[in-house]
Amino acid sequence: MSVFASLVEHLADLLQPLFHASAAAAAIVLFTALVRLLVHPLSRASARGQRARARLQPQIAELRKKHGKHPEKLQKAVLALHAEEKVSPLSGCLPSLFQMPAFFLLYHLFSSTTIGGDANALLGHTLFSAPLGDRWADALGDGGILGAQGLVYLCLFALVAVVATFNFRRTKAMMAAGSASAATSASTASAVPAADGTQVPGLGAINKIMPFMAFFTLFTVAVVPLAAALYVVTSTTWSAVERAVLYRDMPGAAPATAALV
Repeated sequence: MSVFASLVEHLADLLQPLFHASAAAAAIVLFTALVRLLVHPLSRASARGQRARARLQPQIAELRKKHGKHPEKLQKAVLALHAEEKVSPLSGCLPSLFQMPAFFLLYHLFSSTTIGGDANALLGHTLFSAPLGDRWADALGDGGILGAQGLVYLCLFALVAVVATFNFRRTKAMMAAGSASAATSASTASAVPAADGTQVPGLGAINKIMPFMAFFTLFTVAVVPLAAALYVVTSTTWSAVERAVLYRDMPGAAPATAALV
């Protein structure tokens, strides 16, 4: 962790002439952008995979017609089709999984009072007047919601709310278009009755909850150290823009996930 702390400190030193006391906060934003650039090829691969899965919908509808009364055979046939077409159902999870170590490093770094036996100097850095190692509860205890620290969090919450609302609307539209596409594929393939086209248990409930997961970021920002919150806010904003670009021609693809995506 000391190596990671040194990296953040060096980035802060480079940015200090521009951002002064908030240089460490700017270094975290820059670090997040670098992580997202490294993960971007996986995001592009995920988008290609989603396009491939969309192309397979008519074939999957045929498999449902053939194996609708035998869920195990249907599952094996769908997996075999994905393998034949070299499409991974899990490719959409990879960008988030590869970001998790960076998030937890920041969380641990700004939650520790010592690094290698020495005092953690990074805890003295701030975003304007809010210490990077503090949480929203600390800001409420020092001036309240409209205090100097509280206003920093209000700005972050406002940004998160805007991004979450964008993701919410986009996810709803994607899921609606995806359902319509699936229904069209099924009808084209002389779709099986609802009783035969067995659905994954609990999938309906997950689909109802999914659009609201975008707002989970608000809770995350409120409970983690401010440095980790900056990572989450930057990454979530990047993800929203990235998805809008990568999936601009796919209204029915890849609902946005919460947290670090």
